[in-house]
Amino acid sequence: MSKLFSPLLPAANPPAWLGVMGGGQLGRMFAQAAQSMGYQVAVLEPADSCPAGQVAQRLVNAGYSDAAGLDALAAQCLAVTTEFENVPADSLSRLAQSVFVAPDAHGVSVAQDRIAEKRFFVDCAPKSGVMPAPHKVIATLDDIDAIGDDLLPGILKTVRMGYDGKGQVRVKSRDDVRAAFDAMGQVTCLLEKMLPLAYEVSVLTARGADGEAVVYPIAENVHRDGILFTTTVPGPNVTAECATLAQQAAQAIVAELGYVGVLCIEFFVLEDGSLVVNEMAPRPHNSGHYTMDACVTSQFAQQVRAMARLPLGDVRQHSPAVMLNILGDVWFADASDHTREPAWNEVLALPGACLHLYGKDDPRRARKMGHLTFIAPTLAQAQRQLEAACVILGIPS
Repeated sequence: MSKLFSPLLPAANPPAWLGVMGGGQLGRMFAQAAQSMGYQVAVLEPADSCPAGQVAQRLVNAGYSDAAGLDALAAQCLAVTTEFENVPADSLSRLAQSVFVAPDAHGVSVAQDRIAEKRFFVDCAPKSGVMPAPHKVIATLDDIDAIGDDLLPGILKTVRMGYDGKGQVRVKSRDDVRAAFDAMGQVTCLLEKMLPLAYEVSVLTARGADGEAVVYPIAENVHRDGILFTTTVPGPNVTAECATLAQQAAQAIVAELGYVGVLCIEFFVLEDGSLVVNEMAPRPHNSGHYTMDACVTSQFAQQVRAMARLPLGDVRQHSPAVMLNILGDVWFADASDHTREPAWNEVLALPGACLHLYGKDDPRRARKMGHLTFIAPTLAQAQRQLEAACVILGIPS
């Protein structure tokens, strides 16, 4: 980053323009948070129609590596962020020549490459106190022959572009690894040992340009078919000891990365209570959506604060919360292709219901269309309302 655009610059106060790379739902919610604080938002996205473009003041319709589009975004904005980890790091480096970029290319490049990410976690372990699962790079057929018995059964993951369970295959034997490696086109993969998992938690943290960092309450996650199903905060199984260790690890990781912005780190809690770091996302995260309704400062408002070099917000949670992902499946009453609008009136009649739809007009099965958060005086009450919403929407709970 050039000296001109160092983190020591004054804050970018509203009504300044802020830019976001990516036009999905995370960009949409970022734009809404920024606008509520008085900012104007420009989105760079190749698609003509996108959730973030529906609400932003400007849509720069260009590819993520398009030089003219990047220069247009930089000319408009005082700071730029990203809403997904697969934006080209070179594009962030180009933007950083003329505007403040948070997170920077380094942090994003580590998070978008599983090998670099695992190496970083291992190097950071003396400070974070946590290690990733045992793993091995699989780049050739010879690497498969050299797999140790202690790594199986495992999960074979593509090194890049994997999310929501995509690019991942469970394997029990070397023959399974060979078949999965072939099916993935023999791209470089990472084999991770399967561990005795009790549950998963995610830790949402944010770090400012001045080095100040905050950590949100620990979220406990449940996945279905590789996609986040529910997030519960406070996590019903999370002990005080586990929460402290996870929060301390997250702060060590975000500091070691020299990161500015919102970062989500997923951990596995094993059956013996030990903690294993899994992966990180250099952006707001699906499991942090509950903060929009249950915390003083949402993860998106926090993202605005960090990139604008403002003081970070209060992460205090004022109500227990349960978040439910809404997939396109709920628009389908049966196995046919006929769609109908879900009964939002019945859902919103439930106490504590907060509905967030993402402006997508093409519901498809397994596509994230929105989320519901239930807040209540007690966690048990919030969980009961979520179960009632699942019945209304036809979601097996």
